Amino acid sequence: MRDFLPAEKARRERLLGVIRDVYRRHGFDEIETPVAEDSERLHAGLGGDNEKLAFGILKRGLTRDDLQAAQEPLDLADLGLRFDLTVPLARFYASHRADLPTVFRSIQIAPVWRAERPQKGRYRQFVQCDIDVLGEPGPRAEAELLVASLDALDALGLEGGVIRLNDRRLLTGMLATLGFAPSEYDGALITIDKLDKIAQDGVLAELRERGFTPAAVDALEAFFRRPQTMEFLPFGEAAIRRALPENPDPEALVGLVAIGEAVMAARGGAPGEALLQFDPFLVRGMGYYTGPIFELAHPSVPYSLGGGGRYDGMIGRFLGTDVPATGFSLGFERLVDLVDLPDEAGTDAVALLHDPEVPLAALLALKTALVADGSRVRLVARPKNVKPTLDALAADGFTRFAFVDAATTAASLDLRPLTETARS
Repeated sequence: MRDFLPAEKARRERLLGVIRDVYRRHGFDEIETPVAEDSERLHAGLGGDNEKLAFGILKRGLTRDDLQAAQEPLDLADLGLRFDLTVPLARFYASHRADLPTVFRSIQIAPVWRAERPQKGRYRQFVQCDIDVLGEPGPRAEAELLVASLDALDALGLEGGVIRLNDRRLLTGMLATLGFAPSEYDGALITIDKLDKIAQDGVLAELRERGFTPAAVDALEAFFRRPQTMEFLPFGEAAIRRALPENPDPEALVGLVAIGEAVMAARGGAPGEALLQFDPFLVRGMGYYTGPIFELAHPSVPYSLGGGGRYDGMIGRFLGTDVPATGFSLGFERLVDLVDLPDEAGTDAVALLHDPEVPLAALLALKTALVADGSRVRLVARPKNVKPTLDALAADGFTRFAFVDAATTAASLDLRPLTETARS
C-alpha cells in the first residue's frame, strides 16, 4: 500500500480521466460500491484463488471465549475488504435491479485489496478499471467491451493492442476430447493456466505428478506438439477450428466469430489484421467464467494489460434468477508504468510570492479574484532566493507567478510567465 506525492497523484488522475471519458462516450455509467462486503459473500466460491487473499475485518465486541471457540480465522470476521470489483457489482445489481435499465453498462474505477506478497507490479492495494454489461446474453456485449477497451488503450497512446480470445466451453470441450474426466476439468485448467510461467513440459509434468488420467495427459502432449497449436493464429472460424480438436462446441464457436466480426468492423480492421487472436490455451483463473474470455496484450510488454470474460452464473447466486453478465478490467497499475500523458493544456496555474507584511485579507482578495477567473492559485511566502522556489513551482505545473507586496492591488498585479527566462 503506497503513498503518492502530488505530481504522481495528478498523473494517475489524468490517466483515470482519459479512461473514464472513453468509457462514458461508449455509453457506460459509473457506479460506486463500498470497500467492505459481507465475509460470506466474499468467500462464496466466486472469486477463485483471490478469496484466499482477502483481508478480513474482525467482528465488533469479540470476547476471549469467541477467540477460543473459533475454528478458523474466518469465524472471527463478518466483513472483508473487496478483492475485486466483480463480486460487489453482482451484489449491487441484485440490490438495485428495479432501478437499472434492462441492459446495464457499468463503470467501476476504485481500489481493491489483496494480501499479496509485495513485489514489483504487485501491491496490496491497487486500482481496477472495470466495465461490465449486465442483461445482454449475446456477443454484442463482448464486442462493446472489447471495442471500448481498445479505444481506451489508443487514447492513452498505446496503439497496437491485441486481444486474445477463447471460450470456457471450448476449453472443457478440448479436455473432454483429450480424455480428461469431468471431475478433472477444474484442476487441469488451473495447471494449463500456468503455461506462460512453466511452459509445456512443466504443465505436463505437473499434470502427471497430480495424478490426472495418464492417457489424457499423453493426448495433451501430442496436441501441444501439433504445428501452430501454440501460436496465436489470425482470428476467424478457420483459424479457431485448426487450433482445436475436432467438433468444437458450435455455440461457442459461432459466438466467438460474431464477436470478432463485430470488433473488426467497428475498428475498421482488415481481414487477418493482428487485432484479435484466438488462443486455445487462454484460461483466465477465475472459476466463475462461463463463456468467452479475453486478455489484452501489447507488444511493448510481455504481460497482459487487462482481461475479463462472461460470468452468467454469478448474479443468480445473489438474486435467485440468472442474469447474463460479462466484464473487462484494465490493469491500471501496469498502465501507469507504461503511459506518459502530457500535462493538461490550457490550465492556468498562478503562484503569488508575497512579502511577510502583506495583510492576509489583501492576499485572499487577490487569490479569490484569480480563482474566479478560472486559475489555480497558490500563496507562497517570498524567500530571499526565489529561483529554487520558482523551479519547484514550475515542476508542479504552475504557469505564471507574481510578486506581491503591501502596495499590490488587483489592477497592479504583474503576472509573468513561469519560464526559464523569467526565473533567471
